[in-house]
Amino acid sequence: MHVYILYSQKLDRFYVGQTALPPEQRLEEHNSARNENSFTTRGIPWTLFLTIACDSRGHAKDVEQHIKRMKSKAYICNLKRYPEMRQKLAARFREGPDSL
Repeated sequence: MHVYILYSQKLDRFYVGQTALPPEQRLEEHNSARNENSFTTRGIPWTLFLTIACDSRGHAKDVEQHIKRMKSKAYICNLKRYPEMRQKLAARFREGPDSL
Protein backbone atom coordinates (compact mmCIF):
# COMPACT_ATOMS: atom_id res chain seq x y z
CA MET A 1 0.00 0.00 0.00
CA HIS A 2 1.08 3.53 -0.75
CA VAL A 3 -0.13 7.04 -0.18
CA TYR A 4 0.76 9.05 -3.26
CA ILE A 5 0.78 12.76 -3.93
CA LEU A 6 0.43 14.06 -7.47
CA TYR A 7 1.13 17.59 -8.61
CA SER A 8 -0.47 19.46 -11.50
CA GLN A 9 1.48 22.47 -12.73
CA LYS A 10 -1.56 23.42 -14.84
CA LEU A 11 -3.74 23.78 -11.71
CA ASP A 12 -0.89 24.43 -9.26
CA ARG A 13 -2.56 21.85 -7.01
CA PHE A 14 -1.79 18.60 -5.28
CA TYR A 15 -3.90 15.45 -5.30
CA VAL A 16 -3.55 12.95 -2.44
CA GLY A 17 -4.64 9.34 -2.81
CA GLN A 18 -3.84 5.81 -1.64
CA THR A 19 -3.45 2.63 -3.63
CA ALA A 20 -2.44 -1.01 -3.57
CA LEU A 21 -1.13 -0.60 -7.12
CA PRO A 22 2.33 0.73 -7.91
CA PRO A 23 2.10 4.55 -7.64
CA GLU A 24 3.45 4.90 -11.19
CA GLN A 25 0.52 2.85 -12.48
CA ARG A 26 -1.96 5.09 -10.65
CA LEU A 27 -0.23 8.11 -12.16
CA GLU A 28 -0.76 6.65 -15.63
CA GLU A 29 -4.44 6.07 -14.82
CA HIS A 30 -4.91 9.66 -13.65
CA ASN A 31 -3.20 10.98 -16.78
CA SER A 32 -5.21 8.73 -19.12
CA ALA A 33 -8.48 10.69 -18.58
CA ARG A 34 -10.51 7.46 -18.61
CA ASN A 35 -13.08 9.05 -16.35
CA GLU A 36 -13.64 12.38 -18.05
CA ASN A 37 -15.71 13.73 -15.14
CA SER A 38 -13.07 13.17 -12.45
CA PHE A 39 -11.25 16.03 -10.75
CA THR A 40 -7.87 14.83 -11.95
CA THR A 41 -8.83 15.09 -15.62
CA ARG A 42 -8.69 18.89 -15.31
CA GLY A 43 -5.08 18.81 -14.12
CA ILE A 44 -3.47 16.59 -16.75
CA PRO A 45 -0.55 16.15 -16.92
CA TRP A 46 0.05 15.11 -13.32
CA THR A 47 3.50 14.26 -11.98
CA LEU A 48 4.29 11.94 -9.10
CA PHE A 49 5.43 14.29 -6.32
CA LEU A 50 5.81 11.91 -3.38
CA THR A 51 4.96 8.41 -2.16
CA ILE A 52 4.74 7.05 1.37
CA ALA A 53 4.84 3.29 1.92
CA CYS A 54 2.18 1.97 4.30
CA ASP A 55 1.62 -1.39 5.99
CA SER A 56 -2.08 -1.84 5.22
CA ARG A 57 -5.11 -0.18 3.63
CA GLY A 58 -6.19 1.17 7.02
CA HIS A 59 -2.74 2.62 7.63
CA ALA A 60 -2.75 4.24 4.16
CA LYS A 61 -6.24 5.69 4.68
CA ASP A 62 -5.21 7.23 8.00
CA VAL A 63 -2.07 8.81 6.52
CA GLU A 64 -4.02 10.04 3.47
CA GLN A 65 -6.75 11.61 5.62
CA HIS A 66 -4.19 13.32 7.85
CA ILE A 67 -2.48 14.93 4.85
CA LYS A 68 -5.84 16.03 3.41
CA ARG A 69 -6.91 17.54 6.76
CA MET A 70 -3.77 19.66 6.83
CA LYS A 71 -4.95 21.47 3.65
CA SER A 72 -1.49 22.92 3.17
CA LYS A 73 0.85 23.07 0.19
CA ALA A 74 3.64 24.00 2.59
CA TYR A 75 2.99 20.85 4.65
CA ILE A 76 3.12 18.65 1.54
CA CYS A 77 6.33 20.34 0.33
CA ASN A 78 7.86 19.84 3.77
CA LEU A 79 6.96 16.13 3.66
CA LYS A 80 9.13 15.89 0.56
CA ARG A 81 11.88 18.14 1.89
CA TYR A 82 12.20 16.45 5.30
CA PRO A 83 12.23 12.62 5.20
CA GLU A 84 11.96 12.48 8.99
CA MET A 85 8.49 14.08 8.74
CA ARG A 86 7.36 11.23 6.47
CA GLN A 87 8.80 8.67 8.87
CA LYS A 88 7.05 10.23 11.87
CA LEU A 89 3.77 10.49 9.95
CA ALA A 90 3.90 6.84 8.88
CA ALA A 91 4.84 5.73 12.42
CA ARG A 92 2.03 7.81 13.97
CA PHE A 93 -0.67 5.87 12.15
CA ARG A 94 1.00 2.46 12.03
CA GLU A 95 -1.22 -0.33 13.30
CA GLY A 96 -0.22 -3.07 15.71
CA PRO A 97 1.53 -3.46 19.06
CA ASP A 98 4.71 -1.70 17.89
CA SER A 99 2.82 1.51 17.15
CA LEU A 100 2.47 2.57 20.78
